[in-house]
Amino acid sequence: MFNNKNDSHGQLGLDFSDGSMVTHIRLLLAVSALLTIFTESAPEPDRLGWAVFIGYTLHTTALFVLSLLHKPIARSKLIPWLDACWYAMMVISTGGSESLFFLFFFFAILTASFRWGFEEGARMTVASTLLFFAACGLEQTVDVPSTLLLRATFLLALGYMIARWGQSEMALRKRLALLRDVNQLSNPRFGVDHTVTSVMRKTLEFFGGENCVLVVRNDDQAACIYRSVKRNAPDEIARAQHVDARAMAPLLDFAREQVALYQSPALPGVRLRAGWRIHDNATGHWSKDAGHDGDSVVELLGSPAFIAAPVPLRRGNECRIYVASKHSDLTRADALFLAHIAAQAFPVIENIELLDRIASEAASQERKKIAHDLHDAVIQPYIGLKIALHAISRKATPGNPLAEDLQRISDMAGQVITELRQYAGRFNSGAVQSESAFLASLHRQAEQVRKFYGIDITISVDGSFSVSDRLAAEVYHVISEGLANIRKHTSARRGAVRVGCTEGWLNIHIENEGASPQPADFTPRSIADRAEALGGRAKVLRANGGRTAVHIKIPV
Repeated sequence: MFNNKNDSHGQLGLDFSDGSMVTHIRLLLAVSALLTIFTESAPEPDRLGWAVFIGYTLHTTALFVLSLLHKPIARSKLIPWLDACWYAMMVISTGGSESLFFLFFFFAILTASFRWGFEEGARMTVASTLLFFAACGLEQTVDVPSTLLLRATFLLALGYMIARWGQSEMALRKRLALLRDVNQLSNPRFGVDHTVTSVMRKTLEFFGGENCVLVVRNDDQAACIYRSVKRNAPDEIARAQHVDARAMAPLLDFAREQVALYQSPALPGVRLRAGWRIHDNATGHWSKDAGHDGDSVVELLGSPAFIAAPVPLRRGNECRIYVASKHSDLTRADALFLAHIAAQAFPVIENIELLDRIASEAASQERKKIAHDLHDAVIQPYIGLKIALHAISRKATPGNPLAEDLQRISDMAGQVITELRQYAGRFNSGAVQSESAFLASLHRQAEQVRKFYGIDITISVDGSFSVSDRLAAEVYHVISEGLANIRKHTSARRGAVRVGCTEGWLNIHIENEGASPQPADFTPRSIADRAEALGGRAKVLRANGGRTAVHIKIPV
C-alpha cells in the first residue's frame, strides 16, 4: 500500500496541458491505425474489423472535442480502460498474436501509470496482458505459442517498468510541490511560531505521519526548545517549549549530519527491515546501527516508526526534525528528502527570526518615543476634556434635562482615557495580545458599544480559532474599526461579529442591520488597507432588508 506521499490524484500526475497532449496522441494513434489498415494488404480485416477501427477513431475524436471544451470526462480514469478494450478488439481483427497493434497497449499503460501511479499502472499492465491472451485465444492463434509468450512477457515486463517510472515521476512532482510550498512562507508579521508550524504541518501531511517534532539544543544551556505538530490537531500552533535537555537526549543522540530511519520490530511485516538505518554523508551509504536506543525515541514520539534529519542552523545550535508514523511505509528516500526540506526551509526561517529580533529592538526605542507623544498629545487633552465636563455637570441642577447626558459623556471620556493609558502602556512595553486576551477584549468592546451607543453586538468565535499573538492584535484593530463604522455610518441598533479559521484562512464577518432596503455604497478603506497589509482582502456584501456585511479574509 502507498501512503499519502505516493498516492495521488490525476492532477498531480498530469496537469491540464499534459492531459490535452494525451488526447492529441490518442487521436493520432487512431488515425494512423486507420490509415495503416487502408494501406496494408494483409491481413485484411472483415466488416467487424473495419467497424472497430472506425469506431475507435470516432471515439478518440469525441474525446478530443471534449478536451478542447475542458470537460473533465476527457481525463476520466475510465478512458485508459476503454482504450485497452479497443486495442484488444483491434488485435482480434488483425491476426491475434501476429498483430502489430498489440503495441497500442503500452499507450494505455503509460497513461494510467503517469496519471494515477504504480497501482493503476500495474492493474492496467495485468489487464492488458490478459486481454492480449484472450484476443489471441478468440482468434485461435495459439499454434504459435513462442510469439504469444514473447509478446506477453514483453508487455508484462515493460509495463511494470513503466508503472514504476510513472510512480517515480509523480513522487518527484509532489516533492517539488512541497519544496515550493515550504519556501512560500506565510506573512512574517504573524511571527516565527506560525511560520515554523506551517512548514512542519506541510511536511507532516506530505509523509502521512502522525507527529512532527523539532528539537533545538543550545550548546551553552541545559534546556532544549521543543515544538510538536500533531495530525489530530490541525489548527494548533507549534509554540516553543523549554524542556530539560536530559529528557530530550534520545532525540539528539546522533552525529550532527546523520540522517536516520527507524522501524520498530513490533510493526507487522518488518522483521527483516526492523531497527536503525543510518546514512553516512561522507560515503553516501546506509548502514545498520545498534548503538542507539530506538525504544526511548519511540516512547518520546509515540509512534513505532520515524525518520530523522538534521536542521542546519547558522548559529551552530544542534537541531533535528522528526516525522513519526504508526505504519511501516517510511523509507530511506523519505529520510533523505526530509533532510532536503530542512536544508531549504529552516535557514530562511532563521533569517526571519533574526530580522524580526533586529526590527523589534529598533522599534522598541521608537515605541517609547511614540508612547510619550501619545500621552502628551492625546491623553492629556482628554483629561482636560473630562475635567471640563465634570465641572459643567456639577453646575447643572438636578432637574436639568442635560445633566444625565453630561454625566454619560463624562463617563465615556473617562473610559477612553483608561483605554488610551492601557494602550500606551502596552505600546511602550511592546506587549501583544494573547488569544484569551483577544476574546476578552472583543466582548469588552461589544459591551462598551452597547452601553454608550445602544448598539447590541453579538460576538461569535469558531471553536477552531487559533492564531498567533501578533495576528490577534491586528484582527482586534480590524474589528474595532468595523464596529466604529457601524456606529458612525449607519443607524443600526444590532450587529454581529463572527471570527473563525477554515482551510488556511482567517475569516472575519462584521454585519449590521439596515434601516433601508438600499443603503448607500460604502468602502471601508481603513479595513481594506489593513487586510491588504496582512496579505488578505476585504469586501462589502449586501443582503435583504438593507443589511450590510464586511467580509475579511486573511491567510494564516
